[in-house]
Amino acid sequence: MKAVQFSEYGGPEVLKVEEVDEPHAGPGQVRIAVRAAGVNPADWKRRDGFFREIMPLDFPYVVGFEAAGVVDEIGEGVSGVSIGEAIFGLGARTTAEYAVLTSWAHKPDDMPFEMAGGLPVVVETATRSLDLLGVKSGETVLVTGAAGGVGSTAIQFARSRGATVIGTASEPKHDYLRELGAIPTTYGSGLADRVKALAPQGVDAALDLIGSGLVSELIDIVGNPARVLSLVDFSAPEHGALFSPTQQEHPERALAEAARLYSEGALRLQVEKTFPLAQTAEAQALSAEEHVTGKLVISVP
Repeated sequence: MKAVQFSEYGGPEVLKVEEVDEPHAGPGQVRIAVRAAGVNPADWKRRDGFFREIMPLDFPYVVGFEAAGVVDEIGEGVSGVSIGEAIFGLGARTTAEYAVLTSWAHKPDDMPFEMAGGLPVVVETATRSLDLLGVKSGETVLVTGAAGGVGSTAIQFARSRGATVIGTASEPKHDYLRELGAIPTTYGSGLADRVKALAPQGVDAALDLIGSGLVSELIDIVGNPARVLSLVDFSAPEHGALFSPTQQEHPERALAEAARLYSEGALRLQVEKTFPLAQTAEAQALSAEEHVTGKLVISVP
């Protein structure tokens, strides 16, 4: 099969579409014929060698952590899914013509494959973050970098829990945040004053998706470091805040919830652009600019 892989750390130019052996579903797994695979910051950060000290890669390395497609192989012990069904989920080596998934949910019939392929990572990350923060009905949550994939999804899941969300983004993206149900504001100096004007009653929790030393400021805004979580600032625990690098134990539950919310009209994901398999390098380069609204997706015919 064709897959996108690299054999050394480096820039987008190290990515190659090459012929590799097909994977097969092991116990508790399913294999899909991939129709779409999401592009995530972790893809290009691994390629760049950002994690090489803590998570060294075995080369050649096929990129991708999520995909949507049609089941064509079912591993031992798997029930509730059949050959030919459309699903979306999490796995490894997913930017390829075939991929093995370890967690999945049924794709709603009217959900485009491109959207489904971009949902799993952001759904897992957003729901894990909200759970760790203990977000509940009636609370107000501040999300920085809210127009990206995780931020967009966190807004909608928090709203489904009955929370009010304030999201930071550049001004041209404010209408998008309003469409998702968030109250928009800009990032940068003076954030605390802007948030206070929008939420005079205070903010109960904050999710940091930007980094850049924001954790201390968010703690001041929230007033409780235990209710501030960063997904990008490794130093967050030094301030008493939370940092969450590890996937939740049962991501399939979050994926099923995402499918339900989508079917009820309460969840959507903007796919800013799709790329063919041969242009995965261009997709990762665009992702690395960190100005994407929603997600970028690789489409596999």
